[in-house]
Amino acid sequence: MKRFFKAFIACMAILFVMGGCGKAKADDTVVRVGSLKGPTSIGLVKLIHDSADSNYNFTMETQADVLISSVASGDLDIALIPANVASVLYKKTNGGIAVIDINTLGVLYMVSGDESITSLADLEGKTVYTTGAGTTPEYVLRYLLDANGLGDKVSIEFKSEATEVAATLAAEPEAVGMLPQPFVIAALAQNEALKIVLDMTKEWDALNNGSQLLTGVTIVRRQFLEEHKEAVQKFVKDHAESVNFVNSEVETAAQYTVDAGIIEKAPVAQKAIPFCNIVCLTGDEMKKDLSGYLQVLFDQDPSSVGGALPGDDFYADME
Repeated sequence: MKRFFKAFIACMAILFVMGGCGKAKADDTVVRVGSLKGPTSIGLVKLIHDSADSNYNFTMETQADVLISSVASGDLDIALIPANVASVLYKKTNGGIAVIDINTLGVLYMVSGDESITSLADLEGKTVYTTGAGTTPEYVLRYLLDANGLGDKVSIEFKSEATEVAATLAAEPEAVGMLPQPFVIAALAQNEALKIVLDMTKEWDALNNGSQLLTGVTIVRRQFLEEHKEAVQKFVKDHAESVNFVNSEVETAAQYTVDAGIIEKAPVAQKAIPFCNIVCLTGDEMKKDLSGYLQVLFDQDPSSVGGALPGDDFYADME
């Protein structure tokens, strides 16, 4: 009887501290988050900075396929990846992932020292250096070139990282590179001969295709969502707060961006952040914007979204 009474008292103490006998709070679940080095990660910098006091474990990669493999193998729970890649991964995993927010809108720009480039038509016969083979940059570029009758008149050469594109432009300022922010500002800061010649978001909008240009989304493994929904809901809330912080406290966020290893110099990051279109769109707004964007890519090239548009369960219900 004494032994039972002691066990009862112990369980009551745990209930008082943890809210349930033998059951941990959702906040105690370690959430493994992966992101790409670039604008999508900038929206996380407040969370990354505070990660020592949280249950988030962050990793950052330079290529999307590394994140995709980690999600597919179960080594990551949440990942920030190119929007079209999320649709491809949904197909490959038979619906094993879902989108929980849009994290970045259009961030792509053409950069060159060639002042004769004032429109996409001026790219005819030229080579565009860029990153993101098989992801958002490639499909956005090909879509815009095709829509302007330039599909077979412009060469595309892919580099593994944005820094390689910047290095190519530094060595050959008359070359043309398509870069995302914040690497655009970094490239301009390193070479005064370079300037932004085309804003790809404006080129997209000029087509009046009923959608807006997106860059990145945040996905979650469906199994993790089903088992730890409260932890995922908390992440979305924390992500939104980090995005608000980045967009309002730009100077501090710029230093956090440097600390996270996304960009080297705080003044460059400070200039770039306002142009990174960092957001945290959820719910109906997320579904409307993302489905419209994927429809445009599908109509151009079904393989860009995995061969078919994703089902409704692609858009996570976070209620």
